[in-house]
Amino acid sequence: MAHMIEKLYGVRAGARGVAQAAVRACRGPGRERDLVVQSLKAAGAATLAWAVSGWWLRDPVALMAPWVAVVLVQATVYRSLFKGLQQLVAIAVGTLLAAGAEALTGNTLASVALVLPVVMLLSNWPRLGDQGIYGPTTALFTLTSGPVSGLTVSHRLLQALLGAAIGIAVNALVFPPVHLRDIRENLSGLARGAEDALACMAERLSEEDWSEETAADWRRLSNRLQQRQESLRSARLWSHESLRLNPRLPWKWRGKLPPVPAESEDQRWGSIVAQIGGITNTMIDIADENRAIPSPDQQALGDYGRLLCDLAAACRARADLICLPAAPDDEETHARLDEALDSVERRHDALHKQLCDERGISTATTAVLGTLLIQAQNIWHDITPETWPRATAGA
Repeated sequence: MAHMIEKLYGVRAGARGVAQAAVRACRGPGRERDLVVQSLKAAGAATLAWAVSGWWLRDPVALMAPWVAVVLVQATVYRSLFKGLQQLVAIAVGTLLAAGAEALTGNTLASVALVLPVVMLLSNWPRLGDQGIYGPTTALFTLTSGPVSGLTVSHRLLQALLGAAIGIAVNALVFPPVHLRDIRENLSGLARGAEDALACMAERLSEEDWSEETAADWRRLSNRLQQRQESLRSARLWSHESLRLNPRLPWKWRGKLPPVPAESEDQRWGSIVAQIGGITNTMIDIADENRAIPSPDQQALGDYGRLLCDLAAACRARADLICLPAAPDDEETHARLDEALDSVERRHDALHKQLCDERGISTATTAVLGTLLIQAQNIWHDITPETWPRATAGA
């Protein structure tokens, strides 16, 4: 009974997620709307390809055209063209090898057994990428869907070419995708995630209420940050690709595109994510009872938690500067960043002074807190604009 209730809650959560995505797609531009547009374009390309090949030309292998067209409505025009060339090569190889095997053996079973090992090996050729699988599938269709002849082979290749042309043309001419917005959204998500992770650790350390289970929660937050970092890398790649071979963006218009954060911001927040991961690993080691790593004094950990809280506030202000294009030079945001960094500097200096004062702190605290302090200092220096003197200030 409990299992059924859990499954019911899962179904409801899934339905609620779909409904929320539909609402976001209707409200305005975003990933959900991009997905809807891309899906409709793929369906339209396949329908058009079938109308030309199956209804108008009445080709006996008309399936090839919509099959290829629906696959080639990719996330960018450049990717559609590049993957289209890969797919056509894979289809041509699979078709010709299948036809050759049929002509050599005269038996479908023998031809399948002869040609599949070869095309499966060729499908792993790096030059074909993820389109290599179309080699063996096309070979199977060629051998099992009817008599193999020069006419059917030529029709299959021509239909694949027709489908590729329609798929690429639809993607290039009907709302060709431009993924500049994805960079800002993913970078904003990464920055906000870093702020949340630091604030979460700060809250529990300041309250003196944390355990091994708490550290495991921090590990999950850190892993989620790394996933967001991968999404940012993918968005940056899609952004570069979407500007290539895009008829929607003539060269004279490219200077009018909305600005996106510089790639140096990706490196900045990637470094911050790495340091948060380091802090998480250290705290997990401290909480692990099976390890001989001593825990620092609770007062020192509380002070460190307040330092992380100030770093979270600095992350929030820094994220506002790079993720709000309407007010990139907002004086209030700069003031918040300056205030947060001043607080970081005071707390950092106080903790550093404790480390240097052997009478006020234990040896265990000196060893472990020193590691934590270096990691926090690295985050501080990553947040700080490079032109500020405190960016190179020593501990």
